[in-house]
Amino acid sequence: MSLTKKILLALLLGIIVGIGLTFAPAELFTPIDTYVLNPVGEIFLNLIMMIVVPIVFVSIVLGTVGLGDPSKLGRIGVQTISFYLVTTAIALVIGLGVGLVLEPGEGGNFSVADASYEEEAAPPIMDTLVQIIPENPVEALSTGNMLQIIAVAIFVGVALAMLGEKTSGIRNLFEQANEILIYLVNAIMKTAPYGAFALIASAIGEAGLDAIGSMFMYMLAVILALVLHGVITYSIAIKTLGKASPLKFYKAFFPAMSVAFSTSSSSATLPVSMKIAQEKLGIKKSISSFVQPLGATINMDGTAIMQAVATVFIAQVYAEPLGLSQMLMVVLTATLASIGTAGVPGVGLIMLAMVLKQVGLPVDGIALIIGVDRLLDMIRTSLNITGDAACAYIISEDDKRKNGIDEEQTEQTA
Repeated sequence: MSLTKKILLALLLGIIVGIGLTFAPAELFTPIDTYVLNPVGEIFLNLIMMIVVPIVFVSIVLGTVGLGDPSKLGRIGVQTISFYLVTTAIALVIGLGVGLVLEPGEGGNFSVADASYEEEAAPPIMDTLVQIIPENPVEALSTGNMLQIIAVAIFVGVALAMLGEKTSGIRNLFEQANEILIYLVNAIMKTAPYGAFALIASAIGEAGLDAIGSMFMYMLAVILALVLHGVITYSIAIKTLGKASPLKFYKAFFPAMSVAFSTSSSSATLPVSMKIAQEKLGIKKSISSFVQPLGATINMDGTAIMQAVATVFIAQVYAEPLGLSQMLMVVLTATLASIGTAGVPGVGLIMLAMVLKQVGLPVDGIALIIGVDRLLDMIRTSLNITGDAACAYIISEDDKRKNGIDEEQTEQTA
C-alpha cells in the first residue's frame, strides 16, 4: 500500500475513533487521549519539527546559490509576495461572500453573555519588518524564527554564489547536509499514518459532537469557502499561469496536503511539501527552496478565509450588520496583517482580533469559535501549503520557459 493510501486510511480510522470517543465518558476518554493519542501525535510532530529549521536554512542557502544572480532572487521575491497578497485578498472576498450567503450566525442559540476572549497584542508592522534582520543568527535558529532564518540563509547563499569556487567546500557541505535531511524526511514519513490517526482522533474527541453540532453552519461556511478558493483561485492560476492541469497538480501534491491536515502546521509540513513539490511536481529546487519556506511564514489564505467568515458570523450573532466600507476594511486589514504578523504564535486569532476591532465588533466573539477552530485549522493548513506549492510551481514554470531548458536537469544529465 502506498504511503498516501496509508495516511488516508489512518485519517478515516482516526475520524471514526474520534467520533466514537465523543460518546465515551470522560474517565475513559481522558486516559486514552492523555496516554495514547497525545503522545503518539506529539512524537510525530516533534520528529518533523526537529528537522524544520535545518531543512529551511540549508534549502534556502542552496536555493539562493542555485539562483546565482541577486537580481533574479529579487524578481522571484517580488513575484512570490505579490502572488501571496493577491490570493489572500481573493480568499477574504470569497470568505465574506460565503458568510453573507449562508448566514451561519443567524437563527442559532448562541450565548454571548459569558463569552470572553483575552486579546493578545500584535507587534507593529514596522517592528516585524525591522526584526527580519536578526541581531543574533544563532538565536534565530534556536528559537525557530522563520523570517530571520530566511534572511540569514539568503545572505549566506548570496555570499556563496558571489565567492564561487573559493567556497566550493562549504557549498558541498550544504549539499551533503541536504542529502542527510532528505533521508531523514523519508524515514520520518513512514510514521505519518500513526501520527495522522492520533492527531485527528484527539482533535475530534476533544471538540465533541455538541460543539460541532452547534457550530455546524459556521464550519460549513468556512469549509465551503476553503474548497471554493482551492478549486477556483488556485486552479485558474495553475491552468493559466502555470500552463498545467490542476487535477494532476492536486493528485501529485495530495500526500503533502494530507500531512498538513493532520499536523495543522505549515512549518511542520514544510519538509514533506518541499520534497513532493520537487520530486512529484518538478519544481526547480532553487525556487522551491525559497518560495515554499517564505509561504509557510506569510501565506495565510486559509486563515484569511476563517477571519472573513468569522467576522460575518460574529456580526450576525451580535446583530451588528456589516456595511460595504466595513467589508472593504476587513479585506485591507487582514491582507496587510498577513505580512505584518508573520511568524507570531497564534497569528490567526491575533489577526482576527485586529480585524474585529477595526470594524467595531466585540473581540469576545472569538470565544464562540475557539471550540471548533482546531478542526478547521487542519483544513485551512492544507489549503495554505497548496497555495505555497502553486506559487512555486507557477514561478518555476515561468523560469523554465524564460531559460528554455531546465538547468538542474541538464546538470544532472551531465
